[in-house]
Amino acid sequence: MGVRISALRRLPLNEGLPVRKLDIPVRQKPNEMTDRNVHHFVRFYNKALSTLEEPRMENKSERLFATASELFPGGVNSPVRAFKSVGGTPRFIERGEGPYLIDVDGKRYVDYVLSYGPLLHGHAHPDVLAAIADAAAAGTSFGMPTTKSIQLAELIQKFMPKIEMLRFVNSGTEATMSAIRLARAATGRQKIIKFSGCYHGHADPLLAKAGSGIATLGLPDSSGVPATATQNTLVANYNDTDSVGVLVDKFGDDLAAIIVEPVAGNMGLVPPAKGFLQALREQCDKTGAILIFDEVMTGFRVDPSGAQGLYGVFPDLTTLGKVIGGGLPVGAYGGRRDLMDWVAPVGPMYQAGTLSGNPLAMAAGIACLKMLEDESHFAKLKTIGAMLDDGMRQLAAEHGLDVSISRVGTMSGMYFLKEPPTDWEQVKQANTEQFKTFFHAMLERGVFYAPSPFEAGFISTAHTETEVELTLAAAAESLQLVANEVTV
Repeated sequence: MGVRISALRRLPLNEGLPVRKLDIPVRQKPNEMTDRNVHHFVRFYNKALSTLEEPRMENKSERLFATASELFPGGVNSPVRAFKSVGGTPRFIERGEGPYLIDVDGKRYVDYVLSYGPLLHGHAHPDVLAAIADAAAAGTSFGMPTTKSIQLAELIQKFMPKIEMLRFVNSGTEATMSAIRLARAATGRQKIIKFSGCYHGHADPLLAKAGSGIATLGLPDSSGVPATATQNTLVANYNDTDSVGVLVDKFGDDLAAIIVEPVAGNMGLVPPAKGFLQALREQCDKTGAILIFDEVMTGFRVDPSGAQGLYGVFPDLTTLGKVIGGGLPVGAYGGRRDLMDWVAPVGPMYQAGTLSGNPLAMAAGIACLKMLEDESHFAKLKTIGAMLDDGMRQLAAEHGLDVSISRVGTMSGMYFLKEPPTDWEQVKQANTEQFKTFFHAMLERGVFYAPSPFEAGFISTAHTETEVELTLAAAAESLQLVANEVTV
């Protein structure tokens, strides 16, 4: 008698039980019919076993992450990359092409991370690559001035004319750290105000969170940061002018600076409330404190003129990064000429850097910003962003889910929350479990969002209607999975 395939499919091959290949028995009294059937059964069984019970091979990202975990803390060189907020294994990336990432296993993803902002024109844009190659052919670093640093500085001033003088550095953290030091030098004061939910890099004085009251001095928000490093850091609530006023009334005589992300991009995306930025400008004018706009993320992203141009409120100092390096490490701080005159070697405020103004980063930044001179690029980005957001809102409504989306220019924030949040406390009310489900479902379907519910998303000039359609098709299935969990 034969063995039916349906019967074999019911064999306990995937039950986690010990399963081994069968041996063909040797009989003392051969029976041709019986032995032939047994022989066929054993061959069929072993073949089925070899296909159905083949051990799951871990993908290359899993193997690489295991190796990386022995070499780097958490297996990564920046914490969010470790997928701790969402679980699972981070994808190791082989290359980028326009709006796509390709991982080491060959899977393609529509990319809305874009290296957390710098890639305004997508991955491996030919103009940027050509600029880097030409610069590298002439030498990678000189430790001396180059014409490219002048060209990039002049381009930045063209878009942000209030930056009368600037200094290139190597990261956003270095830029904000230097701006704070400059504000303290120029004012002779010590205290600064920052806002909960706003991130300004990992310099000790800026790793502070709010205490029990709005007038409480900041407490360290990281191990290794002494209380003395943050004792002059005051924390107010974003979009809350009253909380700022209380701090100014109490500490105004020793207030060196107010530093703010003019559009908060490190708690998803939270735009400034009407009048909020102007109120900060007025408080600084009243006290003589320095107003610092941290535009490391928002510069050239919310508008070619930055948040300051978009909202018509201008700071004394601006910090930049990301986009101005076209994907290479870079930062800058700049502003009023009288303030920048405090910076060494002209003034007594010391700051230096071996690779500051690196010719490769300068070349990439020039290529990136020159493309922005064509105003049609940003107009297209606004259209693509609106299509994506409208489609996502419609899908969420069809599935009965509370989803809100905030967008300013090419930056967005998506929350599993009924209304768009306006500050950090509201952001924390978003449903992070629903985001985890959504994130992994989208990842499986070839769409890459940042692996955290509190990171902004980005689009590039390389994104088209095709990528929006792919994203919304994936979102339709992914949001259905989220909705299914809600109804369980």
